[in-house]
Amino acid sequence: MASHTAPRRSAGLLLFRRRGPSFEVLIGHMGGPFWARRESAAWSVPKGEYEPGETAQAAAGREFGEEFGRPVPDGAWVALGESRQSGGKTVTVWAVEAELDPADAVPGTFTMEWPRGSGVQREFPEIDRFAWCAPEVAAERLVKGQRVFVERLRERLADGQGPDRNGED
Repeated sequence: MASHTAPRRSAGLLLFRRRGPSFEVLIGHMGGPFWARRESAAWSVPKGEYEPGETAQAAAGREFGEEFGRPVPDGAWVALGESRQSGGKTVTVWAVEAELDPADAVPGTFTMEWPRGSGVQREFPEIDRFAWCAPEVAAERLVKGQRVFVERLRERLADGQGPDRNGED
């Protein structure tokens, strides 16, 4: 009998701030040795997996807190929908308009054997740095499967579907 595992699901939060007629998004460079020398397609929306019984929105808030090291800022949550990633995981993302200083981040960490086969366990930040990026820059930096969320945010803001300047939906 084939085993059935639950599909891998992840949820995240994409902060944005308006800059004149455009906007910027806050994204994070993935930590650890595999991403250390990469910029293109090496950044991510703060996100993580969630378990059955936890809502995607609750997971998005929890993961932002774990990866940025600070609570989710106040603001209206704008649903940006889902995207199936190349590895098969489905990611659900919301956007929140907020102003945060990337220097205030205190990222969570993970432990792995490095170098491989050395028997040495080392700790690395989940996200080693955060940056505000214009949509065009984010499109280059984000892993391919997450670029759609920046485009969806652009469409929502252009259509007036995002929160207004007072943070109301």
